[in-house]
Amino acid sequence: MEPLNRRQFAATATLAGATWLTPLGHMLARAAEKKPNRQATAQSVIILWMQGGPSQLETFDPHPGTNIAGGSKAIDTKLKGVQLGEGFGRLAEQMEYISLVRSVVSKEGDHERGTTTIKSGYRPDPTVVYPSIGAIAAHELPVAGCDIPRHVSILSSQWPARGGFLGDGFDAFRTDDPAGPVPDTQSFLPKSRDTDRLQHLDVVESAFAKGRSRRVESTLHKETVADARKMMSSEQLKAFDVSKEPAAVKKLYGDTPFGRGCLAARRLIEVGVRCVEVTLAGWDTHANNHAFTASQLKILDPAFAALIQDLRERKLLDKTLVLCAGEFGRTPRINPVGGRDHWPSGFTVALAGGGIRGGQVIGETDPEGKAEPKDPVQVGDLHATILKSLGIDFEKVSQTPIGRTVKFAEGEPIEKLLAAK
Repeated sequence: MEPLNRRQFAATATLAGATWLTPLGHMLARAAEKKPNRQATAQSVIILWMQGGPSQLETFDPHPGTNIAGGSKAIDTKLKGVQLGEGFGRLAEQMEYISLVRSVVSKEGDHERGTTTIKSGYRPDPTVVYPSIGAIAAHELPVAGCDIPRHVSILSSQWPARGGFLGDGFDAFRTDDPAGPVPDTQSFLPKSRDTDRLQHLDVVESAFAKGRSRRVESTLHKETVADARKMMSSEQLKAFDVSKEPAAVKKLYGDTPFGRGCLAARRLIEVGVRCVEVTLAGWDTHANNHAFTASQLKILDPAFAALIQDLRERKLLDKTLVLCAGEFGRTPRINPVGGRDHWPSGFTVALAGGGIRGGQVIGETDPEGKAEPKDPVQVGDLHATILKSLGIDFEKVSQTPIGRTVKFAEGEPIEKLLAAK
């Protein structure tokens, strides 16, 4: 079933008489009373995915001089009174464009479940697969003339962003280091033989379809092949090729797979891709946390800072929402092997651009590591905020393949994060 706008559903249900007196009807009635979404600001999303769960105390929420810091240091930023971990020397100069939510809370401290929760906004459920931010963006924000997938994952983890109940066609298209070719887009055959094979395939498919055309058409096999062939010959594939960029720009992002991934993300949104997720693995610091985090920041800092600067100079930052997040944070207590363990009870995500009011901090964590964070932000609230910045109705009701009715996000937007129109 195609997702139905709550106002359309309400109008239809009103005509249905007694059927309106259902739990779903009451839910939609309450939703219809709320103000409609504001006009969209962002058009695309770039997600910097920190696989493994980065320590907030050595990155976006340092508490230098306290017991929970464990000796880690902090640096000042261009934003008065706001500090970052000492490895963020370049990002500190961009903080006026970035907002930090330091009080995100989740109930999932397992890697797979935490990843699903942050990427979809919902805790894992065996009865339904919820779509990720990128899948929703690609589904709700179609763009004409885009021959390549509109939802892309670079350096994907083992738990990629899913299309969920929107369909597998909205799963992220996965690719590796942009220094290499895009997988499965070049034929290994001479052009003449490639053409012959397609003609032979058409003969076989035509014969097979006789007497069963409806079933064959329902598989969308021909459309899938046609779309794949169109992508393989598209000039837009060049957006993945960061070698086309000036040497100075490539140096700015850093000579790493992640840096090249961030540069490719900027190139991809320029040709109409709605969401690009770039993964930086290696944050599962159960041992030797300080050293491993410092090593990671040498990769993240130049790439993140360059992405913000590059988008801003190209007048793209206002149209592109950038999100930096992992599946959870790390414990205030350092364990016996110098590591920090899983901590979903107060961690940080960073947001910039596309309808987000930069230069502010939402929430606060306890410098003693004991109390709950102030102004806690639920994962659903974060998703509602992102979708609203994209002009997507976060309360839009969809029906899953088994007949469940769900909304794109179960939270409420964080209005302090959203820029005024």
